[in-house]
Amino acid sequence: MRPVVGIIGNAFLINDEYPAHTGGRMNSQAVAEVCGALPLIVPADPALVDVDDLMAACDGFVFTGARANVHPVHYNEEPTEAHGVFDPARDGVTIPLIRACVARGQPILSICRGFQELNVAMGGSLYTEIRDLPGRVNHRMPPDGTIEEKFEIRQNVTFTRDGVFHRLMGAEVVRTNTLHGQGIKDTGARIVIDGWADDGTPEAIYVNGAPGFTLGVQWHPEYKAAEDPVSRPLFEAFGKAIADWKNGKRSGDLKIA
Repeated sequence: MRPVVGIIGNAFLINDEYPAHTGGRMNSQAVAEVCGALPLIVPADPALVDVDDLMAACDGFVFTGARANVHPVHYNEEPTEAHGVFDPARDGVTIPLIRACVARGQPILSICRGFQELNVAMGGSLYTEIRDLPGRVNHRMPPDGTIEEKFEIRQNVTFTRDGVFHRLMGAEVVRTNTLHGQGIKDTGARIVIDGWADDGTPEAIYVNGAPGFTLGVQWHPEYKAAEDPVSRPLFEAFGKAIADWKNGKRSGDLKIA
């Protein structure tokens, strides 16, 4: 049997009236086609799922992007209209799940909102709007256009020389898409920023000293993951980590730093 990857779902209203937990097909494709794993959408609601049960059922997790932002109560700030919409049920699952996975060494890959959740789970904070900061550019998804135009490769990300991502990608500078409004303000405990956009926005992180795979990226590598030269090695490395976990490897062979 293939390793099982829990893909964090998002609360969504179908036709503005029917509540659902949804996951983008891109995430499932990347997990199935590049990781060689079984994708399983997780209903992110603590009334429905338990962290220990999820960790027993899955070999690893993908913390996906989402329109809703992490509620600022989790980093000791008051919510404002500028924070946008929230999904408190997802927060109630992802933040304790991330902490438990980091402590245990169970592999996680955190994408966009998931990247921000990883930082917040480790005690960090977020800027409400990156584009409003001096010297920063607009990283948000273009409001119009095709999927291809919205996920267009349009920014450089520079990694720490000889760092985790440099070694993983085989390149110090790569090209990625960018589709986010918020970003890291203060880093959480043990969070290492390992890659930056040209305007200084953090784009790649990991947890220092974590016993397992704990990478996070602010861009969306799930888009055309099988063919993109940056996305594919990231999902391949995650795939190896979850296969190792499934096979009972729990020690130094899972370390990323």
